[in-house]
Amino acid sequence: MSVLDKIDAELSDLHADETSPGMAAVARALAKAIDDTEALTAKAVGADKLRSIMSDIRKLAPVGEEGDAVDDIAQQRAKRRAAARQQAVDG
Repeated sequence: MSVLDKIDAELSDLHADETSPGMAAVARALAKAIDDTEALTAKAVGADKLRSIMSDIRKLAPVGEEGDAVDDIAQQRAKRRAAARQQAVDG
């Protein structure tokens, strides 16, 4: 999988085309340039700039409806408690 493919997938997950279309376009252009060059120095510079712009895009991304790590932990805890209650009932 190319850098462009991976960046495109992440941009899609972040809804970057809606929240920051210009930055998303620049990120794709940088990813394509990284894929297209063989020069290690150019790859390193492009990767550094791509990392920076992706960091900014992540900050602007809307909060996911699925929740974050804290919500995941709370759901796991609730499942464990329900299992423990069921085990107590079953006896």
